[in-house]
This record gives sequence, structure tokens and C-alpha cells, in this order.
Amino acid sequence: MSEAAQPSSRAGRLTAAPAILMLFAWMIVPLVMTLYFSTQYYNLLYPGKTKFVGLENFTYFFTYPSFLTSIVNTLLLVGSVLVITVVFGVLISVLVDAKFPGQGIVRMLLISPFFIMPTVSALVWKNLLMNPVSGLFAWVFQLFGLTPINWFSDWPLLSIILIVAWEWLPFAILIFVTSLQSMDQEQKEAAQMDGATPVAIFRHLTLPHLARPIAVVVMVESIFLLNVFAEIFTTTGGGPGDATTNLPFLIFTQALLEFDVGAASAGGLVAVVLANLVAIFLIRLIGKSLTQA
Repeated sequence: MSEAAQPSSRAGRLTAAPAILMLFAWMIVPLVMTLYFSTQYYNLLYPGKTKFVGLENFTYFFTYPSFLTSIVNTLLLVGSVLVITVVFGVLISVLVDAKFPGQGIVRMLLISPFFIMPTVSALVWKNLLMNPVSGLFAWVFQLFGLTPINWFSDWPLLSIILIVAWEWLPFAILIFVTSLQSMDQEQKEAAQMDGATPVAIFRHLTLPHLARPIAVVVMVESIFLLNVFAEIFTTTGGGPGDATTNLPFLIFTQALLEFDVGAASAGGLVAVVLANLVAIFLIRLIGKSLTQA
């Protein structure tokens, strides 16, 4: 590096330093406070009885009756939504990539649910689609002489999975459709001229081309799906029992229903550790995929 470039580089670092320090403080201060309260007995009903309890909050949280259920529900929710969005996202994207009248309108309609607020979409599904008396699904069941399903009582976790998958499927479609635009059409046309079937083209050309977009969709969705809350709060409230209680909702119940800030802070740190474990696993798994692609 030349002598003229060194002052310029130093000036750039000094200019960026305030923003970096502010961002660091913005991230580290809440984390430090969470660490502090996770070692304290602090209940909002008894604010004057704060005391240091060490790891008791973690012991309490780990032995809480709904803890294991919330972990299983969280993983089931994330895994199921990922499978639905990736599989159907790829298939729908391949279908709408072909030229047909109204293609632009169809693409816009497919992507539009992603911009609806989670609370609004949950209310629409709860009251207009899955209502066992006046919902659209109930009307369809009655049309065929079947008994309507009380979705949030009989299939609560499946109902949440369907709602969340409907919200995130447009994101996958957007990524995949955009990626298909850069696919080598000459290679595809050459394969068709050689007699390749649509299934063979999909298997040997389309899927390898979508390897990186699929990896991106899995990584991004996993991060956000670990924090699903609004859909559960709006529809089932974590029930029946704890059938739809995931880790974020369990932390919410500790903090705002039982007013136990200490246990909620311990749960928040558990959620951070779980998110980091998932992120490390995905980065290693998907990193290899991106390197080999």
C-alpha cells in the first residue's frame, strides 16, 4: 500500500468508527442485560425482592413442563415449512417460468402474500378459511358431504405450519423465479433438440442451477422461522395445552404471563444458543454446497 493510500484508509476507518461503535453497543447492551437478568430472581409482581440466583433460572427453564415440547414444536415447524416452501417453490417457479398469457399477473399474485403482515394473514386463515362453521374449508367439506375439521383443535400444529408456509412460499418463489431468469436457455433448447424429456431437463439442468438459491432460501427462512410468534399468538395462543407452543412463545409466557423476567431471560439465551447452533450447521452444510456448485 502506498503512503498516500494509508492516510485515506485511516480516515475511512475513523469515519466509520462511530457507526460501528453505535451498532456494537446496540447489539451488546441488550445481550449483557439478558445475561444479567438470567442470573437474578426478578419477578415483576415482586420488584423489591431481586436477588442473585446463579443458574437456577436455567434449571427452572430446562425443567419446565413445556420446554421439551416447545423445542420439538420449534424444530417441527421449521423443518416442515422449509420442506413445503422449497418443494412447492421449485415446482411452482418452473411452471410460471414458461411463457403463457397473463404470466406477469400470475407472478405478482404468487409473490404478494409475502408482503402481508403475519398477524393479518393469521386472522384471515383463522376466521375466513379454517373456521369450522363459516370458513371456506368448512364450506368445501360440507359441499362433499363431509364433516368440517376444527383445525385449531384437531390439527393445531399443522394449522400453524400451513399458515407460516403460505407466508414464506412467495419468498421462495421470488428467489427461484429470479434465478431461473439467468438459466442458459441455449443449453436447455439443445437438450430438447436431443430428445430430453421435461423430467430429465428438470433433474439434470434446472435443479443443479437452483442449488445455490435453494441454499439461500433454507438459510434465510431458518433464521426467521425460529422466531415465529405472531401466528401462534393470534390463532391458538400456544394451545390446546402446549400443542403449538414453540420456544419464542414459551419465553413470552414466562415474561408477560408469569412476569418472571429471570426465567424469560434464561429462555432468551437458550433461544440464542439454539439459533446459533442451527446457523453453524446450515453455514457448514450450505457452505459446502455453495463451494461445490
